[in-house]
Amino acid sequence: MELRNLRAFVEVVRQGGFSKAARGLFSTQSTVSKAVRQLEEELGEALLARLGSGVRLTEAGELVYARAVAMLAEAEHLLAELSDLRGLLSGRLRLGLPIFGSARLFAPLFAEYRSRYPGVEIELMEQGSARLEEALLAGEVELAVSLLPIAEAFDWQPVRDDPLVAVLRADHPLRRQAAIRLADLAGDPFILFEQGFALNPRIEAACRARGFTPGVAARSGQVDFIIALVAAGLGVALLPRILTEGRPLDPLGAVLLDEEDLRWRAALLWRKGARLSPAARAWLALARERLP
Repeated sequence: MELRNLRAFVEVVRQGGFSKAARGLFSTQSTVSKAVRQLEEELGEALLARLGSGVRLTEAGELVYARAVAMLAEAEHLLAELSDLRGLLSGRLRLGLPIFGSARLFAPLFAEYRSRYPGVEIELMEQGSARLEEALLAGEVELAVSLLPIAEAFDWQPVRDDPLVAVLRADHPLRRQAAIRLADLAGDPFILFEQGFALNPRIEAACRARGFTPGVAARSGQVDFIIALVAAGLGVALLPRILTEGRPLDPLGAVLLDEEDLRWRAALLWRKGARLSPAARAWLALARERLP
């Protein structure tokens, strides 16, 4: 079983089709199609149902996909460890970062990491934290950022502990308060993140613990649009303070949410008991150094 065929198959599944997979692999569609066909012939099973709008995994394909992702990850680890033995840190860092906060928090780390380890290729996935945890368990990434509390399936190290800030419309009666409590917003509609963002269930659970269910006026995956919806009077938004620092919010209010159980506590995660590659261990060490 050739790794290149497994890699082509995995990329087709991730991209949802052969043409996008070919672009991701810097190959041709016919080459990718041939690689997947060879894998199917070798295994004696149809792995993909070819649809007009893309592809769908068969039952056998789901099994092979999970195994293929793990095998490719192990191959990456092996190459990285061999390079490490030669004293040359190379290989690939497969890292999952949340869409929100990464630019402010991790961009300086990328620059420092690149200067220290120029031979390491960085493969980045940007998704909501819930999706990143799924990708971590599936072996699509080796490290990912999510929010505390962390599931038992992961080991982790802390990255950032930020309070939340309530972004309020210009005429909101609480706009000029130094700090407010979550219960003060019980009568306001909320603008939440899209599904798949780990902060959503934490906000909703905190509201329920205080005796109310937040009314949802809108959801978005873009911070600027969320702030624009607040300015338009649709409701209030709760954002990590790191996302409001340096943004021109006036005349909106950005009021500290004084709730110890509702903070943006970010951490770097990896599968519990996993043997991390040298590239991943170097990233964790740099994060401990720069983000104490």
